[in-house]
Amino acid sequence: MPDFESRFRSFLDARRATDSDVSDVAAAIIDDVRTRGDAALAEYTERFDRIRLEPESFRVTGAEVAAACAACDAGELEALEMAARRIEAFHARQVPGDLEWEDEEGVGLAMRWRPVASVGLYVPGGSAAYPSSVLMNAIPARVAGVPRRVVTVPAPDGEIRPLVLAAVHMAGVSEIYRLGGAQAVAALAYGTRTIKPVDKVVGPGNAYVAAAKRLVFGQVGIDSIAGPSEILVVSDGDSDPAWIAIDMLSQAEHAEDAQAILVTDDEGFARRVETAIDETLARLPRSDIAAASWRDHGAVIVVGSLDEAPGLVDRVAPEHLELAVADPAWFAERIGNAGAVFLGRHTPEAIGDYVAGPNHVLPTGRTARFSSGLSVLDFMKRTNTIRCDAGSLSRIGPAAMVLAEAEGLHAHAWSIASRLDACGD
Repeated sequence: MPDFESRFRSFLDARRATDSDVSDVAAAIIDDVRTRGDAALAEYTERFDRIRLEPESFRVTGAEVAAACAACDAGELEALEMAARRIEAFHARQVPGDLEWEDEEGVGLAMRWRPVASVGLYVPGGSAAYPSSVLMNAIPARVAGVPRRVVTVPAPDGEIRPLVLAAVHMAGVSEIYRLGGAQAVAALAYGTRTIKPVDKVVGPGNAYVAAAKRLVFGQVGIDSIAGPSEILVVSDGDSDPAWIAIDMLSQAEHAEDAQAILVTDDEGFARRVETAIDETLARLPRSDIAAASWRDHGAVIVVGSLDEAPGLVDRVAPEHLELAVADPAWFAERIGNAGAVFLGRHTPEAIGDYVAGPNHVLPTGRTARFSSGLSVLDFMKRTNTIRCDAGSLSRIGPAAMVLAEAEGLHAHAWSIASRLDACGD
């Protein structure tokens, strides 16, 4: 196709996130919470969630959590427990070890890992209340050893989905507040009389939550600014088109600005997948959302050879990448930009959302070019240590003095020289 490059570039550059400017609204809410604290939280909660709360009732009680767990379906709890076990087992392998050695000049060097002291875990409410996301955010924080873990979850009309509270309990979090939106992010970042501030805020949310996280960054750390969900499937003509169709719709059903892309070398297969998508949409409960996503943001790319696929994948840098091909390992080795990769025809992306073990909080909007999915390391920080004695300082200090003088930072050079002079006495 002669104009493929220009069309592909336009496709990559198209904006999928909402064009509404919510930053000003989020900033005003943050300033109000910083100024008026609990009173502002109560007012915004009444306005947006239609529930009137006094500060003493912000926090979800242990009795409420126990009642929620008791109200859950036994099969759902069993599935949630399986997911929690697998997520914890995978993330436990990520815990880094300290490094310590003495180099040839006698300088002692070390790198030590320590958990963040406190973290706020934002959990969406309403139609986007996902217990699996609770586990994906809270369990790595626990594995990292974060001492204080706080959950905020909105309660529209006073309701929190019981399975969400069960997931919070299962993940070992007991400090839970029925608060949401930009106001919850502000409370986590700056604190109020009722809520002590945290050091980092993580978790997905709507556009206002994303804007608030961006605005409080620097006061606290954040994980990322989550964008619309996305999937790219690379498939040859031997896959079941119905499988590929439903895999693509599994992301399209998240939201109207989600994106699903198919790359294949078989034009007939591409047509069969498109037909299967239409047939599946006719019976999908969230068909209105998925159909809008597919219509406005979906794409099918037919290439001359699948050898071209890795280059296209790296340019898209998708959140989720399925490799439904005969030799998925070959392709995976040649791809550098993807949030998570699903190998083979029997590994649908949906298995990674729930029970595979790796985190499903992944980079979106082409940010997989330079960032990674959530992990234990996001809840830890590293500190370097340096130890010199008189001998090792005398061996490396003169070079440091030369560089300091070259940069015009004379006090730097003198701080080293004063010790070298004393050592020479």
